[in-house]
Amino acid sequence: MKDQDQPPARFQFASDQSLLISFGEQISRDSHRRVVKLLRLLESEPIAGVRNLHPAYCSLLVKFNPLELRHEQLRALLEEYAGRAEALPFPEPRLVEIRVCYGGEFGPDLLDVCGLHHLPPERLIDLHSRTTYLVYFLGFAPGFAYLGELPEELATPRLPSPRRAVPAGSVGIAGNQTGVYPFETPGGWRLLGRTPVAMFRPDRQGLSLLSIGDHVRFTPITTAQFAAMEQHR
Repeated sequence: MKDQDQPPARFQFASDQSLLISFGEQISRDSHRRVVKLLRLLESEPIAGVRNLHPAYCSLLVKFNPLELRHEQLRALLEEYAGRAEALPFPEPRLVEIRVCYGGEFGPDLLDVCGLHHLPPERLIDLHSRTTYLVYFLGFAPGFAYLGELPEELATPRLPSPRRAVPAGSVGIAGNQTGVYPFETPGGWRLLGRTPVAMFRPDRQGLSLLSIGDHVRFTPITTAQFAAMEQHR
């Protein structure tokens, strides 16, 4: 059922080959649900000439072939899709557990974050791991999911200067978000731990472990458990 208080979808020409659909300006789970419902409808009933769909926090960027579609044509089609999507039920989220070894060499920023918030390590780990996070969207690198929201007690700015290399599997926080680096890459998020779970694998259907709309829980493990899991993955 459509919520009459929801702002209407806003359409903006983003380039000569793309159109941006926005559902408000504020990051919220309501905007996220509207993005996901429209995304799923477009995936199940593709529009000829649409090349790619790029969801974000509260918007969906639609890239298209300008030889097959014009902005005005696509906007008219998307307005009809957006109207139908509002009435659709929200897909049941999948819950994904990610095991994490916190602190030590795997979480070099954990103690600094504890100091910033005047928390003992055990409390910080409990706060981070007992929260159920939402996958708002994937970006930055293949398989990197932006997860929100952190408990208020853990909201922390990025590092003043990014690291040149963050190991694959590192679990970091920045602002009120958390996420897992799928590959070794430069990065400025504060690292609390690391998971032996592969976030992105080219031999896996769907490639990425996480998808937009998933729910995620982190489960603490020991260094011995980490080593055993890494050996058998």
